[in-house]
Amino acid sequence: MRIAHDASALGIDWPDGRTETFQALWLRDNCPCEECRHPSGQRLLDTRRLPNDLTISSAAENGTIDIAFSDGHTARFDAAWLRDGWAAPARRRRLWDAAIQCELPVGRYDEVLAGGAALRDWLAAVDELGFAILTGGPTAPGTVTRVAELFGYVRETNYGRLFDVRTVVDPTNLAYTGLGLGAHTDNPYRDPTPTLQLLHCLASSAAGGENTLVDGFRVAADLSPDHRGLLARYPLRFRFADADTELETEVPVLTLAVSGELAAVHYNTRSVQPIRVPDVHAYYEAYQAFGRMLEEPRYRIEFKLEPGDLFIVDNLRVLHGRTGYSESGERHLQGCYADRDGLRSKLAVLSR
Repeated sequence: MRIAHDASALGIDWPDGRTETFQALWLRDNCPCEECRHPSGQRLLDTRRLPNDLTISSAAENGTIDIAFSDGHTARFDAAWLRDGWAAPARRRRLWDAAIQCELPVGRYDEVLAGGAALRDWLAAVDELGFAILTGGPTAPGTVTRVAELFGYVRETNYGRLFDVRTVVDPTNLAYTGLGLGAHTDNPYRDPTPTLQLLHCLASSAAGGENTLVDGFRVAADLSPDHRGLLARYPLRFRFADADTELETEVPVLTLAVSGELAAVHYNTRSVQPIRVPDVHAYYEAYQAFGRMLEEPRYRIEFKLEPGDLFIVDNLRVLHGRTGYSESGERHLQGCYADRDGLRSKLAVLSR
């Protein structure tokens, strides 16, 4: 490793041939010493106190990389931290289609409940694939919230801490009928939209009612660039209202991160309001293409929950639906919402 510097920056030639340059102000701002950083890991140094004309006075490699600055402070950096340690780890994300039907991410309830490696692997599947299944659980009401509490907290909504999905008289939501439901995002009319949804089967004697899942990110990747651009550019209005609730928000079908990568999908034909865009024809062409692809067998997986089984989806990535079912039998699910940051936090702790 070779280091060199001028007043404005430090250059490092790593043994593998990689070369990096670190600006003086960035290095001073990230000093790891106890004067600049609390033992908790939180910063003590206030960036606003640093002069804009800060420079490097000297730099040397002495087991650590020691840098003296024009403000009189010296920072000592571990070389490994400058090499890779400061950057956020790459998030594992594997896109999938119907071929994954043969290798569904399934955990056993009793093993996952015990925590440790089984829980870690189950949560890792959710983070990587956007869904996972749990089998062999009890059929006791409220089990779905206990599973959510393995990694975080239940997000309570107007539907309550948990909600029942079964046929009711005079339903306010099509989920409470025996009708089939196309692939959709839950609660896109809510801001923020719930990031995780869990559904637990209490009874399943009715014919039909298979659950369907599709990776919205995988489908979006197969759209034409023009169609992706239109669905990311214009927000749609989603709305839900009943006697006690009125919820409405605007969000694009495809939400992009600042990096340009796809960050979220919001698609729900039941709660979307009249579309208002400059070129209606072009937009509908993109909107219809995406919606029809979501229902294509090449993208969709299908499974039927047995009593005690449960599945979880990343509600901003994996769209879920169901086939219609007969009202002569019984189909009773309980669901709840949770937050993805809680899941990722628990996964990070278990992966240490």
